[in-house]
Amino acid sequence: MANEQKDKILRYYKGIEGEAAAVVLVDLAESVQKTQKFRLSYFLDPFGQEIAETVAANYDGIRVDFDGGYPGAERARAMFVHENFPGTPTGFDIACVEAKWNGQFARLGHRDVLGSLMGLGIDRNRVGDLLVTNDSVRILCDTKMQQFLLSDLKRIGSVSVTVSEADPADIQPKEEHVKEIRTTVASLRVDSIAASGFGSSRSRAAADIAADKLKLNWQPVKHASQTVKEGDMLSMRGRGRLEVAEIRGTTKKGRTVVVLKRYL
Repeated sequence: MANEQKDKILRYYKGIEGEAAAVVLVDLAESVQKTQKFRLSYFLDPFGQEIAETVAANYDGIRVDFDGGYPGAERARAMFVHENFPGTPTGFDIACVEAKWNGQFARLGHRDVLGSLMGLGIDRNRVGDLLVTNDSVRILCDTKMQQFLLSDLKRIGSVSVTVSEADPADIQPKEEHVKEIRTTVASLRVDSIAASGFGSSRSRAAADIAADKLKLNWQPVKHASQTVKEGDMLSMRGRGRLEVAEIRGTTKKGRTVVVLKRYL
């Protein structure tokens, strides 16, 4: 039965971006089912978290919990726990370091920080959210990565940084600003929705899709003609996220009425 469950899940995700995550998460779930204990994943993006929930739902006696180090974190670790585990899991093993620079003379962003971390040979999966301000970044990471960052992260881009240990508990919950957009679209094609929600033309949206900048439910959009449905989430690199909150039918001219929520 376990092999049937595994094969079913892996077939579903085969050939798409989540395939590698599905393989790892299924192995973790099977280990939990065998040992009746708990196992912890690496950091997952929202799509990876959806996969973890799907995996847990397909294995009897297993639940999954998530933690990204602070309330509202986008990237989080998944913990599979067996219902017969008698103790309390030891925790999600999440630490934080803060890197600071002189914000008067340098402007660094998320891409600069991520590029420097990758340049140190750090696997993206070992790092959670990167909380960037004009003169600092707090980096959520697994506890085994913290000391390496404290000793080896000297520069971000060409800018020298000072790195110190930080407490994830000091991070305030993420405040999201939402703009509601009520509009009509010619169709529910993803390029049409993206153009309306992000304030661009359909040709620009199509170009962004071709440049692999747009994701639908955390998966790359392959064709501008893909259609969306109520509840779908679009994310544009550098532009934020867009939720298809409501689809309200059509106008007399045949256009579709939609309510979009843009998270700024």
